Amino acid sequence: MKPHIAVLPSLCLGHLIPLFEFSKRLVLHHGLQISFLITTTTTDDSSSSAANSQLLQPSNLPPDLHLVRLPPVDVDKVTNSEMQLLTRVCTITEESLRSLKSVLMDIGIPKALIVDLVSTQAFDVCSELSIPAYLFNSCPVSFFAFSLYFVELDRTVEGDFADLPEPIQVPGCSPVRIEDLLDQVRIRNSDEYKWILFLMSRWRLADGIFFNSWEDLEPVPLKAIRENPFFKSVTPPVYPVGPVIKQEEHDESAAEYMSWLDEQPPNSVLFVALGSGGTLSGEQIIELAWGLELSRQRFIWVVRKPTEVSSSGTFFNVGSDTNSPEEYLPEGFLEKTRGVGVVVPSWASQVAVLRHQSTGGFISHCGWNSTLESIVHGVPIIAWPLYAEQKMNATVLAEDIGVAVKPEVKAGQTVVEAGQTVVGREEIARVVRMVMEGDEGDDIRRRVRELKQTAAKALGAGGSSHESICRVVEEWKALDLKP
Repeated sequence: MKPHIAVLPSLCLGHLIPLFEFSKRLVLHHGLQISFLITTTTTDDSSSSAANSQLLQPSNLPPDLHLVRLPPVDVDKVTNSEMQLLTRVCTITEESLRSLKSVLMDIGIPKALIVDLVSTQAFDVCSELSIPAYLFNSCPVSFFAFSLYFVELDRTVEGDFADLPEPIQVPGCSPVRIEDLLDQVRIRNSDEYKWILFLMSRWRLADGIFFNSWEDLEPVPLKAIRENPFFKSVTPPVYPVGPVIKQEEHDESAAEYMSWLDEQPPNSVLFVALGSGGTLSGEQIIELAWGLELSRQRFIWVVRKPTEVSSSGTFFNVGSDTNSPEEYLPEGFLEKTRGVGVVVPSWASQVAVLRHQSTGGFISHCGWNSTLESIVHGVPIIAWPLYAEQKMNATVLAEDIGVAVKPEVKAGQTVVEAGQTVVGREEIARVVRMVMEGDEGDDIRRRVRELKQTAAKALGAGGSSHESICRVVEEWKALDLKP
């Protein structure tokens, strides 16, 4: 009888993807049986979104990986239009997990439960049913280290963190600049702050933590987590198992842009895509468009309708939005870039584009899934962070890991609208040329090629990530849990 493990992601696509891929790896390479628990709602807020449905289609499922849909949450009853992103996600997750105990008993008590960063209320059910609970960290190790330390800072620092005069010195890690802090921790008096603190304070309760990273990618924060006295006192066993990335994507509209990509020279095309939920303001779209034109580089640009309200405007309807780029791209742009660039509405097969030999650069929001996909395929990054911990990720990628460049904000090269700084077209053109062809980009291109090789080595037989998974699987196989 194969050991039975349950896996529980929240409705965040950025959490669901790596947990789904990790589940497939556990089934195909480690002989486990997986129940993959899916949060559902009565609206299009979760697994009914186009991207989620595409990911979870039956053709993607190996034998012994079974989808189990939790009872649907009535979103209209538990949320309201005033809720911000994290509060909305956590509220839906909390309501969904009310059924978790009965679902686990119905499917047969698993030997362990793996949850994402948002689903920590599941720890209480695991304790009640004597199920070991593991956390899958879908963010950088550096962010996890910051988060554990932030719980201590909440008790010792007075006032709002946005007002601190100096960077936060995380033990054993690089300092975190105040301007890079995720929005949820900047101001204490908000529901977002309360939720992020609640989640961060519970991560240490796990029996073990999987990191979607590997030894050569983040050696400094991994060493801190393992050896620094502060972290040793609050951190359960850690297991770097990455990179865990999406292997295949199905896109019926891919033929046109992929055939165009086939015709381009090696490493000559810039891919522009800002994640599953990322959106830009109208003014920023105009500057980005003319910056691409000014750079004189080939490109594929995944565009979404502008929004002035939120940089995560398509978070809950990934791939489902109606989108006509000619309605909002600047007049004349499509004509001037015809043959040089391809504009794709809403969504493209990112894995297929990044692995293609013609792709030589990536303007990315620095979400961790996209970051790992870019590194695994050896593509350097232009950092364009939008929300969550992405500003922190961007700095780590540029300054610690060395695979990215951040556009500079300079007088005369930016436009300020509605209190937000917009990166100007000249600066966009500069960093694009730098990454795609300039001598300045040589170190970044060399570094990302090195990490591509170490990623493959980590996942191979005897590699650090492969061995890390094997250790946990052996522990599970040795368990003798009784229902």
